[in-house]
Amino acid sequence: MSEPPARPSKAVTPLSTPAVDTGAHAALRFPLKPDALTALVRTALDEDAAHNDLTSIATVHASARARAVIVARQPGVICGVPLALEAVRQLEAHGTIRIDHVDGARVAPGTIILYLSGKARGLLAAERVALNFMQRLSGVATLTAKFVEAVQGTRAKILDTRKTTPGWRLLEKYAVRCGGGTNHRMNLGDAVLIKDNHLAAVSGDVAAAVQRARAIAPAGARVEVECDHLEQAEAAVAAGADIVLLDNMTLDELREAVDAIAGRALVEASGGVRLDTVRAIADTGVDWISVGAITHSAPALDLALDFD
Repeated sequence: MSEPPARPSKAVTPLSTPAVDTGAHAALRFPLKPDALTALVRTALDEDAAHNDLTSIATVHASARARAVIVARQPGVICGVPLALEAVRQLEAHGTIRIDHVDGARVAPGTIILYLSGKARGLLAAERVALNFMQRLSGVATLTAKFVEAVQGTRAKILDTRKTTPGWRLLEKYAVRCGGGTNHRMNLGDAVLIKDNHLAAVSGDVAAAVQRARAIAPAGARVEVECDHLEQAEAAVAAGADIVLLDNMTLDELREAVDAIAGRALVEASGGVRLDTVRAIADTGVDWISVGAITHSAPALDLALDFD
């Protein structure tokens, strides 16, 4: 990970008003509308019985107040701040927050991300839900950033896939953007991606599949074809595919395909991409590299909520 940027100016926010748009630009705009954010966090708090925190009720006086920080224990890219704020807001609406680092910020170990103050019971009950959201999404953003850094200086962009946690797709694809990655199609209705099973259903006729897609898909929708070998890729380009996905090809095969396609379509590489192999794949000249691991296998970033 590269060095974290200079710390942004602090913002003190009343928790009675949820902070949603922490992004510095449109790509990092938080993807959930306020009502959806509230509902998602409420579901998580209900699952944790956060309104009936027996330990805090038994040990902490109802009037006791506290200050706490959410701090990074390892280097990474932060994501999920609005979810953490909402978790605290729902349990301690009269507390305050100081935001030191917003979503997309790169942090070093020991970096304080948020300062919280309010009723101690509310902060304690919100702790696990707030961290669950932030640790998971920051993990996705951090792993994405590592892949992006590995291909710097090449033309390749790192893309995600639809291999996301059910119900969390908007959040996990947002985390990919926070890490500097690019979103592939958001869902099945976004674009045409003709894969091996689709081709099997049309007797392997790439041209027929592309032509049918062009006839039915909305105007402007991209048509992509997954290809297992060069001949299939050439057939896809000849049929008018916008993107050719080269699946599980060797480096030599990728280079040969890039040369043969010669800019007539975007070229995407996919299949078994790892941090130790992604640079070599990028050096073949492909335009996109899709990596399922950045969403389905990202380890949680180690964050903690510590009381002062």
